[in-house]
Amino acid sequence: MIQPDKQQVFTLNDEQDFIETTLQVFQHQAANCGVYKEFINGLKIVTADIESIEQIPFLPVEFFKSHTVVTSTKPDEVVFTSSGTTGMITSSHYVTDVSWYEESFRRAFNLFYGDIKDYNVLALLPSYLEREGSSLIYMAQDLITQSGNPNSGFFLYNHEELYKVLQVQKQANKPTLLIGVTFALLDFIDNYKIDFPELIVMETGGMKGRRKEMIREELHAALCAGFGVNAIHSEYGMTELLSQAYSKGEGIFNCPPWMKIITRDTNDPFTLVGAGKTGGVNIVDLANINSCSFIATQDLGKVYEDGSFEVLGRFDNSDIRGCNLLVS
Repeated sequence: MIQPDKQQVFTLNDEQDFIETTLQVFQHQAANCGVYKEFINGLKIVTADIESIEQIPFLPVEFFKSHTVVTSTKPDEVVFTSSGTTGMITSSHYVTDVSWYEESFRRAFNLFYGDIKDYNVLALLPSYLEREGSSLIYMAQDLITQSGNPNSGFFLYNHEELYKVLQVQKQANKPTLLIGVTFALLDFIDNYKIDFPELIVMETGGMKGRRKEMIREELHAALCAGFGVNAIHSEYGMTELLSQAYSKGEGIFNCPPWMKIITRDTNDPFTLVGAGKTGGVNIVDLANINSCSFIATQDLGKVYEDGSFEVLGRFDNSDIRGCNLLVS
């Protein structure tokens, strides 16, 4: 089975196009991804019998902690690793062609927000900057560079400098994106308040043990008040994926055309549940062409008829993921 190229994956025309490409990717990875092939064989599934997305087996995300999940025979160009508390086993995503990641997040940003060159991009991601291998830092650095704005950049704990830049951007009336880890955004508004309605505040989730967990409504209300905005945007992504879904408010996420969320029964991982029902989150990410595009996560979620979804929490007894989104 021939591997689909970027042109095919990133320019899907309709649902039928997505289905056909997904089945093509499945057959390619079932034959060429050693870990996935072994997983499928263990389930005694005949790959030739798979004729719909609903029949595709999803690889538990935990395999990225214990195995090297790759389809390509090329050496890896970058290894993305998950964050975790001391003693926690972290995930590693071996990326043999990082241009797939770049193409994915650049196209997705453009799809949801428009030309990155129109934005000033500010990143408040201290916990990610303080370690190696963060895919979020890789994406943020690229967006900052692509924006071409001299005020774009990273901020560690220099909140006063960030506040000054926000004031400048407010006066200049320049579209501004502030992407931040949850605890850092809360730390900022503890000391600085700004009324900047046009600002896009995008939280990536995660208290990192720095603050007590909050339900989404409480968190977003605090951030809205602190930044003077009407809604809080969110990014749903993880180390094991090369695509992200975005929410422009109320915790409702939408995927780019090459990504899809499917929910499974919480007691039977091989049975899917319908729209509007809570289940385990399975993700089709066609940008994961060189690892595995079919991931069964430990998140709980609900998919709606239009394909949008929300994340409701996590399965019990699972590790807390670095990019974990808050319980609604």
